[in-house]
Amino acid sequence: MLRELVNSNFIMILGVICAFFATYLLHAKLKDKLPHDQGRAFAVEGEKSKGKARGSGIIFVLVFVVCDLIFNRLSMERSIYMAVVTFSMVTGFLDDMSDKPWNEYLKGALDLVLAIIIAVTYLEYNGNTFILGLAHSKVITLPYPVYGLLIVALVWMAINVTNCSDGVDGLSATLTIITLGSFYLLAEEVSGIGSFEYSIMLFMVVLAAYLWFNAPPSTILMGDAGSRAMGVMIAITALMSHSPLLYIPLSIVLILDGGLGLLKVALLRFLKIRILVNTRCPLHDQARKVSNWSNTQVVMRFATIQIIVSLVTVWAYWMLYQTK
Repeated sequence: MLRELVNSNFIMILGVICAFFATYLLHAKLKDKLPHDQGRAFAVEGEKSKGKARGSGIIFVLVFVVCDLIFNRLSMERSIYMAVVTFSMVTGFLDDMSDKPWNEYLKGALDLVLAIIIAVTYLEYNGNTFILGLAHSKVITLPYPVYGLLIVALVWMAINVTNCSDGVDGLSATLTIITLGSFYLLAEEVSGIGSFEYSIMLFMVVLAAYLWFNAPPSTILMGDAGSRAMGVMIAITALMSHSPLLYIPLSIVLILDGGLGLLKVALLRFLKIRILVNTRCPLHDQARKVSNWSNTQVVMRFATIQIIVSLVTVWAYWMLYQTK
């Protein structure tokens, strides 16, 4: 038994090491093979991205998926999730390679398909109950169709707010690491994430290797290939915690940064309602253009806010769990 435990731990450690160095070395080797950013005409300082390697999400997502399949315990449910993460990356990479960005309705339809697959898979393997927020003993049961629709909404939102937050070097990847790390702290004993805990660790590791090249000023951009996959991973992690409402506090900066812009556009386009008229969206553009924050200040300050909110949430969850 002890030998099996030692061997298992050794394999898991080996997987983490392989994930980091494979991501690092492949970025260093293949960055010139990636498509190059054309610059974003409507983004703050968008011209500074022009010419940089873009779409490196294809590298760190593939490394993550391969390492998870090799070094983690086999699971049909998790294998389906890995396929969904891969597909989200592929569609994002094809968009990155395109001379013209894909139609937003096409991308929305693809997001819907991915969300439905995740919802059906999760409900099949985990049922229709979830833990209500921080009240660990409060288990809610919903009709399958209702819970399925809520899961679809969660996945769609996670993909799009994460994608919209990808506009400052190091920002979205840093916030994603904080969010996943917070769920990781709640793993197993508290939230019941179980074997998916190791998948979370691997994803954080490949993002850390990517940040080596994406730290301001960056030389490589993840593109939609990375941001869409990050959103999918966050959504799956929130579901696997069995407390999906924790997605709100543990991703609050991503939600506000990317989500307010989506809400602003949706209300104007479909209901002709104007909100946040004097506020630039995403909020990181407001911080840079109006408040004159540097990219580094944006990353550090946004990350600090998320760390504080996450620490309070994790602490509160642990306290309630200990007194349950």
